[in-house]
Amino acid sequence: MVIKKMLVPVVMLALASCMRNSADSEHSAKEFPEQIIDSTDMTNNFYDNSETFRLNTGDLIIDGEISNPGTVDFSGLAKHSLIVKETLLEGVDTDRFEGAYRYDGYSLFDILDGRVLNKLNSGEFNPIIDVYIEVENDKGQKVVFSWGEIFYPNNLHKIIIATSVSRIVPSKTRDLWPLPGESKIVAGNDLITERNISSPVRISVRSYKKSFALSRELSPLYSPAFKIFRSDTLMTEISAISGDLMKITYNTIFYGRGRGIHSTQPFSGVLLKDLLREFYPVNRENLQRGIIGIAGKDGYRCVLSFSELFNRNDQQEFMMVQTGTGDDGGLFRMFPAPDFFSDRAIKSVNEIRLDR
Repeated sequence: MVIKKMLVPVVMLALASCMRNSADSEHSAKEFPEQIIDSTDMTNNFYDNSETFRLNTGDLIIDGEISNPGTVDFSGLAKHSLIVKETLLEGVDTDRFEGAYRYDGYSLFDILDGRVLNKLNSGEFNPIIDVYIEVENDKGQKVVFSWGEIFYPNNLHKIIIATSVSRIVPSKTRDLWPLPGESKIVAGNDLITERNISSPVRISVRSYKKSFALSRELSPLYSPAFKIFRSDTLMTEISAISGDLMKITYNTIFYGRGRGIHSTQPFSGVLLKDLLREFYPVNRENLQRGIIGIAGKDGYRCVLSFSELFNRNDQQEFMMVQTGTGDDGGLFRMFPAPDFFSDRAIKSVNEIRLDR
């Protein structure tokens, strides 16, 4: 009796897999022949309950500041899955829900892993944290990702080139969201999914073009204020953080890629996006192509994408910390809570540049 009871759900799953609508069979998950569609909801996985459809995928070229450009070979790469609630901007203060999906594809982490950086500004600044990439599709649309949000986050493989898709269907309403037909770039940590553009054809590697004078011998390292520029226009200078902004504390294990453990002390400050919000509005163009350069008094700098800072769905935020007056590394320090490494924790912030 025990053996028979155990066989029942297995048989039901197998039957469910076979009872798919024959009209959809030509679109079925041919890339995943081993996958059982759990249409009867017999397992605890909510994301395998509907059929997987292959997306039309063309060639993808990598170029820019690398020494080994060329066409991406997907054959040796592992597949990753992302679950996404796709939502687009509709107006100034409104958005439009498009559907909930599981996307399967190849991560930018893996795609870029074997590419050798050849930074144009390496003579001035060798670290990789001022690198970003542009992804362009066959219609000429471009979206931007920082190198840091690909290679530094606590949760890797959150940006993929999707080659197949499955609906995440609500169990009561049974809403069947419209299916895309083309491959797309999918940013798993984005709240508003304007960077999820279809039919990517090119990935271009860039380094931040703004030059900052390097001075590694400053002791103490200290800047009493920082300037905010939009393009090259000075917007304001900040010498104290407003008490109107909500202060938060993050507990962290502060660990560098080069020097390892720094501390286990918490960081307290305000969200960087709250400091910058009035100077850099949320709109489609900024969500897709906005880029932010942050530099310290010593010329150490990093790059963030607009969406990485302003458009997160995981509540892992960038923080601005105000230290004591005269403190080494002060008066303002940026703390990158989403990152595994501390490398983008800019000390003595001196300039923030809001660009595209």
